[in-house]
Amino acid sequence: MTAVERSLLDPHVALLTLNRPERLNAMTSELVQGLHDHLDAIAVDPTIRVVVLTGAGRGFCAGLDITGYGQAPHTEGFGRTQGGLAVQKHIASLIPHLRSLPQPVIAAANGPAHGGGFALVLGSDVRLAARSANFSAAFLRIGVSACDIGTSWLLPRIVGVARAQELMVTARNFDADEAYRIGLVVELHDDDKLLDAARAKAQHILSNAPFAVALTKEAMWTSLEIPGLQAAIDLENRQQIMASATADHVEAMRAFVEKRPPNFTNT
Repeated sequence: MTAVERSLLDPHVALLTLNRPERLNAMTSELVQGLHDHLDAIAVDPTIRVVVLTGAGRGFCAGLDITGYGQAPHTEGFGRTQGGLAVQKHIASLIPHLRSLPQPVIAAANGPAHGGGFALVLGSDVRLAARSANFSAAFLRIGVSACDIGTSWLLPRIVGVARAQELMVTARNFDADEAYRIGLVVELHDDDKLLDAARAKAQHILSNAPFAVALTKEAMWTSLEIPGLQAAIDLENRQQIMASATADHVEAMRAFVEKRPPNFTNT
């Protein structure tokens, strides 16, 4: 049994399952490296156009496994400080890794998503939750800052500064209903329907040209860091010219006029 399982949920849709159910899929070096490895492989796989991320068993991810994470790769012989920083970077780099992936990532949060698991939900492009899901910036409860793994940057941009501040300084658990109400997740589903909902969301994405989807994901993330409107518009202008030069753009236009589904080839 590997710590992260990869399968096909549907054609062109990869399912990544965190697979340590006996520990609520808590993060170890093996699990984190497994995620990195799968994301690397998916990024260069033209047959995969959407990724669904979920957890095995009754939880999404309980955060760091406090019984033992292990070492970050290639850190044999490091001192305590050097090794600790390497572990921190090993985990935290998952968020820019998710962001840099050309394919959209749908988080299907089933059960607890705390600490690092919460960060994985925040770092995904589309966030769905089972009614059993619950969330927290749990880092604070083990005596370290709640500002970890990108949470201090992501959470205020998703739910607003005031809500983010309260959630982070209290580190309290909040349920799926509250997550939906504040806009952390966009849909709630019965537990046994969550993957069906993720599959349906993936099909919506698949109905669009893959290059255009990748450009959209890239610009949405980049625009969160752009300081002004004109810079965002300049980026959008260049993306539109790039997309309009593709065969898939011509096919999308023809399909629209002919009232038929498009046949995209990513060319």
